Amino acid sequence: MIALRLVPKVLKAVTHIWAPNAYIISFKLETDNRILIQKSKEALKKYKHQLVIGNLLHTRKRNVKLISQDDVVEDIVLTDQDIENGIEIEDLIVSNVKAKHDIFLKSHK
Repeated sequence: MIALRLVPKVLKAVTHIWAPNAYIISFKLETDNRILIQKSKEALKKYKHQLVIGNLLHTRKRNVKLISQDDVVEDIVLTDQDIENGIEIEDLIVSNVKAKHDIFLKSHK
């Protein structure tokens, strides 16, 4: 049997105490598309970080959303051709987040 237990959220401490000047990303996994964006925006407002990578359980391997503080929602979608070429959704996420991080660094010098 697997025993699960609640653990404390540390995102607020990370964003406010440990690394307030860092580019911080959180993740949101939902089963209902209607609440994914809403909960992601609530997290951004509550924790004051830069980006939420959100996805739905049933499409998590092919589609993610990047939700930023400025209310921009970007869809990252893995195509059939991407899959044939051996690309995984994580490859697209990393390249996109790297570009966002580079912009963040330039604006915070």
